[in-house]
Amino acid sequence: MASVRKHKLHLIMLIPVLVQFIIFKYGPLYGILLAFKKYRILKGIMGSPWVGMENFQRLFTSYDFKTVFANTVIIACYKFVFGFPAPIILALMINELRFPRFKRVTQTISYLPHFISWVILTGIFMEVLSPSRGPVNALIRLMGGKPIYFLGSPRYFRSTLVVTGIWQGIGWGSIIYLAALGGVNEELYDAARVDGCGRWKRIWHVTLPGILPTVTIMLILAVGSLVEDNFDQIFNLLNPAVYSVGDVLGTYIYRQGITNTDFSYSTAAELFRNIISLVLVVSANFISKRVNEYGLW
Repeated sequence: MASVRKHKLHLIMLIPVLVQFIIFKYGPLYGILLAFKKYRILKGIMGSPWVGMENFQRLFTSYDFKTVFANTVIIACYKFVFGFPAPIILALMINELRFPRFKRVTQTISYLPHFISWVILTGIFMEVLSPSRGPVNALIRLMGGKPIYFLGSPRYFRSTLVVTGIWQGIGWGSIIYLAALGGVNEELYDAARVDGCGRWKRIWHVTLPGILPTVTIMLILAVGSLVEDNFDQIFNLLNPAVYSVGDVLGTYIYRQGITNTDFSYSTAAELFRNIISLVLVVSANFISKRVNEYGLW
């Protein structure tokens, strides 16, 4: 009680955060019941009939869901393999710049795409990647190649998602790593220079070990979000020509819940996705604690 009285002002400041979590995070959890009911709007959640695991049986036996889940995993793996290291590499490159003004300008430019809506970015990419008037295909024609419909070709759509996603988020993602780089002890760099280490060896033996805890935490979170697709990006770039390779859980759940008004089925699909995310986070954290002793808890 003495500790509570001592920090009562801090605890009072915590009340709005707790209220926000209760209202917007924990309160809506009762909606999970929809996954086990056959929802009727006029009867409400509590009055709708209980169907148990029927929605999950429909989910796991649906051919569309199997295709969508496979697309989600494949695209997520692409983004993880190529997208996770990208902010780290950019942060290391910016950290090595020796001109402060150029460094600030580079950081600002790299952050800007994060603040642009995917609705606007979709229009930009449709023009840039247009097979008839886009500068990318103009360059391909100059090199003797044939124009490519990046947003309408199943062969190139996934790669386009990965590249555009990295371009939009790489600068914003590098902020955390730049902050971690600022905490690396400069005396370690001085000692490495005295030992004759060049720039690459200093990065390998001083910089990367210095930000390893941050990289580990971000890696665990990235693993947990493997099935949490970037809905805004894919929803705006997706078109019927590439449904077979681009339709993911987020867009599938949206169509089933909003377009088809099958709220119970879409809730079951979302609950299944959240359970997978939870398992991935717990597993990644367990493995990380075993390997390098860093983790979320």
